[in-house]
Amino acid sequence: METLDGAPDRTMTAAELADLLRTAIVNGELVPNQRLVEADLAAEYGASRGNVRVALSELSVEGLVERVQNRGARVRAVSVDEAVEITEVRAALEALCARKAAERITDDQAAELQQLAESMKDAVERGDRESYSEGNQALHARLIEISAQQTAAATIQRLRGQAVRFQFRLARQPGRPAVSLPQHLAIIDAVCAHDSDAAAEAMRVHLESVADVIRSTNP
Repeated sequence: METLDGAPDRTMTAAELADLLRTAIVNGELVPNQRLVEADLAAEYGASRGNVRVALSELSVEGLVERVQNRGARVRAVSVDEAVEITEVRAALEALCARKAAERITDDQAAELQQLAESMKDAVERGDRESYSEGNQALHARLIEISAQQTAAATIQRLRGQAVRFQFRLARQPGRPAVSLPQHLAIIDAVCAHDSDAAAEAMRVHLESVADVIRSTNP
């Protein structure tokens, strides 16, 4: 990588590259079974081959990348059964986060969640699935932030990355936003009311519903 004046810029670290690749996988920019060629990644991101190997090794430990003997690395594909299991584990962790968020939430944060609820309602009324999906992701992320459960947050991020293709498939399913909206509103209402038990249960019910839909895709 070079600066605008042609002088060599610093080499990207393994940690920085791992973050970029992780985000690309979670966002669906890198798809299941896509090959990850060390030389190509080094050229594209301005990283050394050594740092590319370290980054891929880190993502392999997280379950996002797999190494195939004599064929290099690729984005790991996840089966329907594994995606269901991942979602069930997420349900337990995010129920904990919802419980903690209900205990910790401030009035300003509650107002923020209520505004997000209105935006999600509006998206469903307009049939705007993309905006609704963005609101969905924002809600889950914000609840995790409010909960201040850093260990759970890191684990949830890895789990979401592993099952990302099922999340995109679910988001595109006709009628799904109308089904999940009441579940999300129940979560928001419970958290804003400081009802930790109801918040945890609403989150569990929501993600178990997601697991059921994923399970139904298994032929």
